[in-house]
Amino acid sequence: MILIGLTGWGDHDNLYIDKIPSRDKLQVYSSYFPVVEVDSSFYAVQPVKNYVKWVQDTPERFGFIVKAYQGMTGHLRGDNPFTSMGEMFDAFKRSIQPVIEAGKLKAVLFQYPPWFDCTQKNIGILRYTKEKMEDIPVALEFRHQSWFAPRMRERTLAFMERDGWIHSICDEPQAGVGSIPTVLHPTHPALTIVRFHGRNVSGWHSSGQPNWRDIRYLYRYSTEELKEWKEKLEFLQTKSQEVCVVFNNNSGGDAADNAKEMMELLGIEYEDLGPRQLKFF
Repeated sequence: MILIGLTGWGDHDNLYIDKIPSRDKLQVYSSYFPVVEVDSSFYAVQPVKNYVKWVQDTPERFGFIVKAYQGMTGHLRGDNPFTSMGEMFDAFKRSIQPVIEAGKLKAVLFQYPPWFDCTQKNIGILRYTKEKMEDIPVALEFRHQSWFAPRMRERTLAFMERDGWIHSICDEPQAGVGSIPTVLHPTHPALTIVRFHGRNVSGWHSSGQPNWRDIRYLYRYSTEELKEWKEKLEFLQTKSQEVCVVFNNNSGGDAADNAKEMMELLGIEYEDLGPRQLKFF
């Protein structure tokens, strides 16, 4: 099963023909796609009530990939609202309980920063993280090239398999040590995640700029590029029960169109999705 979706649901204007309130967009989104990546959870541990609403707004077979809170991956800058890492992890796990109880959690995605390199210390952090997350499915995405350097590639993959990490495979700009290659190697039999970040090399290292959101993921995949990935996704499907594909190339509003085109190329039509017109009466 290949499930295709997008990062977030609020910024994809071409999905919403009629102007609808932000609170209703997820219902419409879920009429197009069976899975979504929640990225608001990266910036703040979300209130339980948010997840309750999102679960209620989506069909029974809908799935969520929830991005781990930034303090759990070493991104946090400024004040820490928690007194300890243990308190932080516990708060995050409590927040996502409605998704878990509804059977709609695909995985919690731990995307580590470009400075998180392959060292014994950082391997220890990954082991601590896996222990704190207990039996919750967790996906791992690196941004530092050292994890997949020729002498470390097989060791990294073996470590992920042994410790039960789901591999988040990336299509992203090849822009030096702060980016990783596409490594088509599932590490968990239940799930593999593929995230499309675009191939905007010049914009990839723009995080410190005021307009980084406008340029980092500014990229539209061509039909030929998507056709290449069609074969790769079909291969990954033979190695995992599910493959969740997330298009994150939305600085220019291209993610939804690329996701729909990929569905067409794969000949996918999802059943049991929600209605595209909201019924208010």
